[in-house]
Amino acid sequence: MRIGGRPRLRCGTCCAAFRVSFYWAEAEAEAEAEAEADDGGGPVPLHLTDKINDFRRRMRGTWSDTPRCVALQGEVGREVGCAIYPQRSSTCREFEAYTEACNRARAK
Repeated sequence: MRIGGRPRLRCGTCCAAFRVSFYWAEAEAEAEAEAEADDGGGPVPLHLTDKINDFRRRMRGTWSDTPRCVALQGEVGREVGCAIYPQRSSTCREFEAYTEACNRARAK
């Protein structure tokens, strides 16, 4: 089954357990700066992120005491999907299931 063209997943714990930050250029360019080739232009929707500093951005919702990425849809542990799956950051792309970090999050 698919949710909006994305594979349906059951877990989603990583999306509701960790802080997600990434290099600023992975986010879409700001409208007024789109003409500059070195200003963003990545796939992550800018409106779903917050600026940390000049070099890093983070996914909204992941820097709270109870993190949950704003792009996560559904109920963790039952049926979830990522609203921006094809556009997700390298941090999300590189996170592997069943690793120590994954198992730690699932144990919570």
